[in-house]
Amino acid sequence: MIRISNIKIGINKVVARDAERQALQNALLSRIELSPKDLIDFKIFKKSIDARKKDAIVYIYTIDANVKNEKYILKKHGKKDVAITPDLSYRGVRPGNQCLAERPVIIGMGPAGLFAGLILAKNGYEPIILERGDDVDTRAAKIDAFWQTGILDTKSNVQFGEGGAGTFSDGKLTTLINDNRCRTILEAFIEAGAPEEILYLSKPHIGTDLLRETVKNIRQAIISHGGEVRFQSEVTDFIIQDGHLNALIINDKEELPCKIALLGIGHSARDTFEVLHLRGIDMSPKPFSIGVRIEHPQEIIDRAQYGDSAGHPGLVAADYKLSYHSSNERSAYTFCMCPGGYVVAAASEEKGVVTNGMSEHQRNGKNANAALLVGVQPSDFGSEHPLAGVAFQRKWERLAFQLGGENYHAPAQLVGDFLADQPSTEWGDVKPTYQPGLTFVQLKECLPDYVIETMKEALVYFDTKIDGFAMPDSVMTGVETRSSSPVRINRDENNGSNINGLYPMGEGAGYAGGIMSSAVDGVKTAEKLMQKYAPFK
Repeated sequence: MIRISNIKIGINKVVARDAERQALQNALLSRIELSPKDLIDFKIFKKSIDARKKDAIVYIYTIDANVKNEKYILKKHGKKDVAITPDLSYRGVRPGNQCLAERPVIIGMGPAGLFAGLILAKNGYEPIILERGDDVDTRAAKIDAFWQTGILDTKSNVQFGEGGAGTFSDGKLTTLINDNRCRTILEAFIEAGAPEEILYLSKPHIGTDLLRETVKNIRQAIISHGGEVRFQSEVTDFIIQDGHLNALIINDKEELPCKIALLGIGHSARDTFEVLHLRGIDMSPKPFSIGVRIEHPQEIIDRAQYGDSAGHPGLVAADYKLSYHSSNERSAYTFCMCPGGYVVAAASEEKGVVTNGMSEHQRNGKNANAALLVGVQPSDFGSEHPLAGVAFQRKWERLAFQLGGENYHAPAQLVGDFLADQPSTEWGDVKPTYQPGLTFVQLKECLPDYVIETMKEALVYFDTKIDGFAMPDSVMTGVETRSSSPVRINRDENNGSNINGLYPMGEGAGYAGGIMSSAVDGVKTAEKLMQKYAPFK
């Protein structure tokens, strides 16, 4: 096949899928001067939007085409935008020859655990996956109950359960890493029911509604290939002898013999971090970010990004990504932007308020939201203890809980009042989406001074980039503290820790940030295991 890049199609021609394909075919034939009879087939490899010219917004495509007389076409048109399609297929690893004494165990069923389990199961290693939370359906019911009543299940919530924290998010699949495994993971998502468009969109997302079904189907694939999944199975201790993992304690009572465990526990597994520290695993504090969720009308963002074309049926809900370096040498940025989404209660511990963002696949909610975060360093934590970052997070979460009314209502302030350093008294045009409720406070009471100062400067600056970003009625909801893991579990070049047989992986261990990079790290860690050991069966 040949790859043709930089094909531009106006938004009027992409409203319907059939119209889009016809427009692409016409543009393709014109670009390489090809007769329709010589075009066998084509498919989209990449699709992105160029909205720099608000009066001439276009989609930019890269197309893979199967054509007759390929060599002639390449000779005539071969340049940077016309070339042979590269081979991006996944290359598996050669299995090792050491025998496994027991089946390998995966701790945690977020993206790292899911995809480590999938590749191990497909290659005959019969993994056992232990997940402290529930299956996604039971989990969703408990989360809905929490949002309605404020009754929190600390084992099964937005952070814990099948699919991990990403299941109750926007389901973003964007990543900065360049790895062929990304495409394999996207293909696995599609096989499990995700939309095919995630394979070519420049900013793919699944949405929480579709992602819940997708992770269930991946679970079934793992089981069908010989894997085992056990819910409500929290690893509460590790039996270590002479520096080697020997067994796992599940729910404080069951002892499971285990020589190999892949540790995909997620960034909120604070109790597991504590146990690991007591058992001598080598870990260190790492930087992360804290702040709030900021909520605008989606139409404001659409107007800022698309101009008069906002609302056009050929356009998706607009997003943004902003950053700012402040006068106090701190950096602020927006993170996990959810077009047409919702601010959600994401606590996993009692007496703490945590916020996050979530969107469904259609992204058709009235509001847009994003995390507005400021970076913090281990030097801010007040201690050199490996878990000092956890204590730092907990401090602000508990303050937010107290200020909100000690019922999981979150503290909130309007942007105009935040900038004027005065409490808010009533909602404006932006109606907040957080449940179970909000309480007006001054956010400076539940965040460090330097975070408040940096956010104030950033808001003013961001308003010059997106008109209306600092609109007075915008809602700021605190606190967001779980941007990434506060801990790094140190590992060697084989992804092993200082405890023989224990392999840290994914976001919780400090080696990823988001669904895709966590999934890739899970696959890489599984590969390290496979290169050393023969399949279990």
